[in-house]
Amino acid sequence: MGLFSLVGYGVGDMVGAGIYGTVGDAAVQMGNAVWLSFVVSMVAAVLTGLSYACLASRYPRAAGPAHVTHRAFQVGFLSYLIGLMVTASGLTSMATSTNVFTKTVLGLTMAQPEAAMQGWPWYLVALSFLGVLTMVNFWGIRQSMWANILCTLVEVGGLLFIIAIGARYWGGVDYLETPKAASGGLGVGMLLGGSVLTFFSFIGFEDMLNVSEEVKEPRRTMPLGIVLAQTVVAILYIGVAVTAVSVVPYQEFATRELSPLARVTGAAAPWLHPRTFDFVTLFAVSNTVLINYIMGSRLLYGMARQGLMPAAFGRVHRRRHTPHVAILTLLAVVMVLAISGGVDAVKQLADATALLLLCSFIVVNTSLIVLKLRPGEARGGFEVPIAVPALGVLVNATMIVARITSSTAGGRALAIAGAIIGGIVLLYFIVRPKNVTEQSLAAVEEAA
Repeated sequence: MGLFSLVGYGVGDMVGAGIYGTVGDAAVQMGNAVWLSFVVSMVAAVLTGLSYACLASRYPRAAGPAHVTHRAFQVGFLSYLIGLMVTASGLTSMATSTNVFTKTVLGLTMAQPEAAMQGWPWYLVALSFLGVLTMVNFWGIRQSMWANILCTLVEVGGLLFIIAIGARYWGGVDYLETPKAASGGLGVGMLLGGSVLTFFSFIGFEDMLNVSEEVKEPRRTMPLGIVLAQTVVAILYIGVAVTAVSVVPYQEFATRELSPLARVTGAAAPWLHPRTFDFVTLFAVSNTVLINYIMGSRLLYGMARQGLMPAAFGRVHRRRHTPHVAILTLLAVVMVLAISGGVDAVKQLADATALLLLCSFIVVNTSLIVLKLRPGEARGGFEVPIAVPALGVLVNATMIVARITSSTAGGRALAIAGAIIGGIVLLYFIVRPKNVTEQSLAAVEEAA
């Protein structure tokens, strides 16, 4: 992967399907000031993104979060926990997106999609979708990046189209107007509440670290790729947010008959078929699944190389040069998640693993602080002040508290997250990974 492919990988992962629905929910809460919630989220995400960019220039390794955690704290259990927490977030994202893809396909092809979701069409579409993406991932990283770039061009093109058709409406509203029912108006509380909704639209940059070993000149390319990907996504999101409330009164986003961006095109481009963005959604969720699939398989591969997972996950196919055992294992897990728990169960699981991902951000930021303070630790080609990871810890802790307290679902997500951590702890004592030492890590780095 070169710089262009890496930026496409990051942009495709962050854009995903989130922005296509998030902007409507955020507009209902923030009013015309919705763009400010994306600005606050961007700053919060960039802090951790810069920490990841610094770590990528120092240790460009698969299973990056687990690697840097162990290098900082030298506690095998903590590294194992962080690695599987990140993997769990990717698996539930894949399962959630598979459900979205299946529902969208059935809605486009069947007169009664709700009935079809209860029978064999549901399973056929979901399993076929995962099977195709498994073949792409197994085929090779170059082929996976071709598919990623195609999907990214479609989903980013959809956002650029929204901005293009709505640009003539810019300046027609007060961009600081908030809902009249909001107590206190535009203040810290409202900005925090809005940013909790929009922050997860920026999630995805962390996956870039796990493909470091498949990037050309990673110590130079990785930091630049992470920063560029976050910059591109931030510009797109703010442009879409401004366009949405310029074209459609923010109060109208509270109704669910149409998706938020379909409502925008209905007003600004009535000649466009209202189901057009359903096709864009198919590409967006396909990209989300593919990128998380790549990330998860490389993470298991890297953890196996470090001795934290069974050695079988570290096997690479002789001809395709991809971690085929890890790929097939993830396929089995995602298939079970996608078709057995139901849409609501998978959504609750995704909410819980979002909390786990924020916890992993805190640990990774803290790891960078420890490594920067350690005498003799090699520096990378891209360094940030120690204040950056320190602020990253503070921001992610704030996001966890805000997410738990912002809705009644927060307590349920916390309970599920606790159960997942308990399951990982149990698995640790069953698998009994070998003790990872500095010598074994050095051997991994030398082999890489």
